Amino acid sequence: MRLAIHSLYSYPVKSCAGIAHERARITEAGLAFDRHWVIVDGRGVFMTQRQHPRMVLIRPEPTADGLWLRAPGQADCFAPAPSAHAEAVPVVIWGTPTLGADQGDEAAAWLSAFIGTPCRLLHLHPQARRLASVPHVSRWIQTHPDWPQSFLPVDRHAFAFADGFPFLVTNRHSLEELNGQLAGQGAAPVDMIRFRPNIVLQGLEPYDEDHLAGFRTGRAGFAFVKACARCPIPNVDPATGATAAEPGRTLARHRQFEQGVLFGMNAIATLPDGETWLQVGDAIEPEYDF
Repeated sequence: MRLAIHSLYSYPVKSCAGIAHERARITEAGLAFDRHWVIVDGRGVFMTQRQHPRMVLIRPEPTADGLWLRAPGQADCFAPAPSAHAEAVPVVIWGTPTLGADQGDEAAAWLSAFIGTPCRLLHLHPQARRLASVPHVSRWIQTHPDWPQSFLPVDRHAFAFADGFPFLVTNRHSLEELNGQLAGQGAAPVDMIRFRPNIVLQGLEPYDEDHLAGFRTGRAGFAFVKACARCPIPNVDPATGATAAEPGRTLARHRQFEQGVLFGMNAIATLPDGETWLQVGDAIEPEYDF
């Protein structure tokens, strides 16, 4: 099978439903609009499907002037883009501080009613600057001397409200391997969207991503700086919000490592000047880490 981009996804509101793209604009901060909004609880702590699986049923649609929120049983809600002079609200994502702009009482009431607990919606603040893990980026550069200079300086890889890095890359054939294992357990197959990737590759052997330093497509380069340790979110059915033991139980049997249960690679990018777009079907050139 041809080595290529199989699919592209963004997730405008952290931990809510994703959007599939045939073509997507990217920057070094990720796909356009990816995790540019986050829902926080009454204490200002970010919320995810880990505690609130119903969040996956919220379907966001970003526009040039704001964000539409849609969910079963509720009228649509529009949150206008915040002013450039909006007050900065501190928020911490997995130990790293950043800034949001509150999206107002209407969006807060809509989300609180659907999720079933008081919460508010924040948009990425213009002054926010949250960096991908400098130790991981630095370590990758030090251990890959043939391809590091384009990723310097290490403190340029800022992004929004994703867990730890601007891109998550997965391998379609790793999912096929997992689904074969699920079938052997009598369990139903799962879709890749459960793993919430941004870029899905095809044409690689199952778990070949373990052995890649990264890949190139066109003039864009992606460095795999950290394997992705999985939480229980893949056990949430994106169609219903119901949780179950699979695929996490089977994945843990086959992919348990010192770093955790691994599936996919966290990545940073180096891009040419001007706008950069990725498209399903774009050829890729893997960089093996041998």
